[in-house]
Amino acid sequence: MPAELTSVVHVEHVMGTTVSFDVRTTPDDVDHARRVIAAAVHILHTADAVFSTYRPDSDISRLNRGELRLAACHPDVARVLDLCAWFEAKTDGYFTARYDGSIDPTGLVKGWAVDRAAQHIADAGYQHVLVNGGGDIAAVGGRAPGLPWRVGIAHPFRSDVLLATVELFTGGVATSGTTCRGAHVINPRTGSPATEWASVTVSGPDLVSADVYATAALARGRSALTWLSELPGFRYWAVSADGAAWQSPPRSAVR
Repeated sequence: MPAELTSVVHVEHVMGTTVSFDVRTTPDDVDHARRVIAAAVHILHTADAVFSTYRPDSDISRLNRGELRLAACHPDVARVLDLCAWFEAKTDGYFTARYDGSIDPTGLVKGWAVDRAAQHIADAGYQHVLVNGGGDIAAVGGRAPGLPWRVGIAHPFRSDVLLATVELFTGGVATSGTTCRGAHVINPRTGSPATEWASVTVSGPDLVSADVYATAALARGRSALTWLSELPGFRYWAVSADGAAWQSPPRSAVR
């Protein structure tokens, strides 16, 4: 890191995970950077309060119980549900926010909220930002001028090695898998848990898309490799349940 930049870090437990911030700025700007990070943290807590399916008082929980109409919910609810519908069409239905008559957009919300937090910091004038939401990464501008952020991808079966290292300036990296949470992603076509992949990691221009596409690929199974290969601007790393690994062709650091 160049001597003129210092790293301002913060760790927050929110949305059922740990979110860490790394903002690079000048030494005389640290206090201001911390205030901007605090505002970004508030964005995450607001998203949790609005969208958590584990909180009975969240807008999503009340909407599902019929206590709120969509028009009375926080404005972000309609925006997120519209985004979910767009991605459902984009993924041939392998990503969905509709389950057994209920609405559950949490498969999109974490990446969306982390992306918004990173963008808030960037909008405040910071050019080198990394927000890590439980392993899902939103990056802005590299770690310094001309130097990309380096993001390690965990191997689902080998804790002693990395599956790959991604270099990116601005963009997102997201992983969906069964290692930590078991087979929690459902194939909407069959209604059964998705078990063909142990993990799928996707990198691309933004975290929201990378996150949704990783989830959809996990649900889709082996046919996801062809589908992922046809997504312009995205790369993938996939490990099957039997340990076989695939990845898209290497490219220079994502800008």
